[in-house]
Amino acid sequence: MSTVLPYTDEYFMRQALAEAALAYEAGEVPIGAVVVCRGQIIARAHNEVERLSDPTAHAEVLAVTAATEYMGSKFLPDCQLYVTVEPCVMCAGALFWARLGEIIYGAGEEKFGYRHYAPDLFPRRAKIRGGLLADEARELMQRFFAARR
Repeated sequence: MSTVLPYTDEYFMRQALAEAALAYEAGEVPIGAVVVCRGQIIARAHNEVERLSDPTAHAEVLAVTAATEYMGSKFLPDCQLYVTVEPCVMCAGALFWARLGEIIYGAGEEKFGYRHYAPDLFPRRAKIRGGLLADEARELMQRFFAARR
């Protein structure tokens, strides 16, 4: 008998998009992330680079830090990360070291995404999917940067 989880990938990505909206409202680059373990959100975060004056305060890093604290472990093999935009190389490195079971991102990032600089960073067993609600994530990013020009 299989267990049916009450939430879908789209639900979790919408939660990440809600985090991205919080970043947008705070004047941060609008990227949001949630970490899910066994169908439950255990951590959520959005970019806080400006607020914290910390170039490492990306949504993915903050979400992984919160998730490892919650789990009491530096590794998250039974967890999934949902992030609105493809991780940068720094974040991809953090995700690699956290040993996340799966990484799901929305919009690709042609300029700063890890695939541009380190496409072979993750081991073959790593599950990585892109494109989930990509249009919504991309639109939020475009709106943010258009407002700053």
